[in-house]
Amino acid sequence: MYIYEKKDWPDFHWDENEINSLLISVRHHQGRFLGKMENLGFTIRKEAILESVAAELINTNAIEDEKLDADQVRSSLARQLGLDKAGLVPSSRNVDALVEVMIDAAHNCMEKLTEDRLFKWHKLLFLPKGKKFLRIKPGAWRTKINQPMQVISGSIGKEKIHFVAPGSAKVPKEMKAFLNWFNSNADLDPLLKASIAHLWFVTIHPFEDGNGRIARAIADLQLARADGITQRFYSMSAQIMITRKSYYDILEQTQKGSLDITNWIRWFLNCFDESLLLSDRILAKVIAKSDYWQMLNDTAINQRQKLMINKLLDGFVGKLSSSKWASICKCSQDTALRDIQGLLDIGVLEKEPGGGRSTSYYLKDLAKA
Repeated sequence: MYIYEKKDWPDFHWDENEINSLLISVRHHQGRFLGKMENLGFTIRKEAILESVAAELINTNAIEDEKLDADQVRSSLARQLGLDKAGLVPSSRNVDALVEVMIDAAHNCMEKLTEDRLFKWHKLLFLPKGKKFLRIKPGAWRTKINQPMQVISGSIGKEKIHFVAPGSAKVPKEMKAFLNWFNSNADLDPLLKASIAHLWFVTIHPFEDGNGRIARAIADLQLARADGITQRFYSMSAQIMITRKSYYDILEQTQKGSLDITNWIRWFLNCFDESLLLSDRILAKVIAKSDYWQMLNDTAINQRQKLMINKLLDGFVGKLSSSKWASICKCSQDTALRDIQGLLDIGVLEKEPGGGRSTSYYLKDLAKA
């Protein structure tokens, strides 16, 4: 028996003493983190928002084994946030649509959550890619009456059923109850409400696909309300991705358990707390990047060089060679070598040990120079 089959569904309850104690601790950490963000300069704040929202979008899709191009995500966000960044790559219509969902959830967090809004998000998640046929109908509740909506893992013949959602005929009524609750209950602690909303929505599983991503977007909307600001400085999905197995485990245990959801709320709040610590590391990286560019403030650097310095500051994978430079910047090998030599001359790049065709370069720590 699943929780939605219980007689008192959806009358959730929890250990108030335990949860209230945890809420006080998490709220304290949240306040300190947001206070730190308020003291940052405008540009650094925007860079922190970009990195946090990019992490949220990339990871909420990665949780569902959907890989996004990180450069496209950052480019799309930079354009929407009005950030002047060198070397922006073109972003696809699909990436722009996914960014639109995240921006809407945060920036318009105080607006009502409605069927039409959820349908719009769902359509944006599932824009057709070229001539590829969509196996689902975007922007509508699931309707396959005789086919149960199941969450399954394992290979064919060895499937394991983790969850069976309510029948599609029940979805409109279930969603009406959910939305009525979500748009009211102002007295409930916003963090607590975010955790319940995530669980409740993903248990109804109203769409044919994309339920997890939309559940996390709903939680993100509610977390924006909890912060009291529309700017996102942390990513729950980045932390969920780190502990993805425990995320699915606690969902399954809760959906097969009782309406006492203390364990789920505890897990959610601890995950939120860890996401704040993760964002501290993201913020430190953003500040270090800003400081690096401040040291290069009066240095003549072209757009290709700016692009590659940013990539190195973001954590370039592998070794940087002139051929990689030429490929990324879409320039000739001779131009790449001139760009590299220019940065060697001013002490921004240094050669790795070795030479000849194996010559590679790394970014010098200017603070220690």
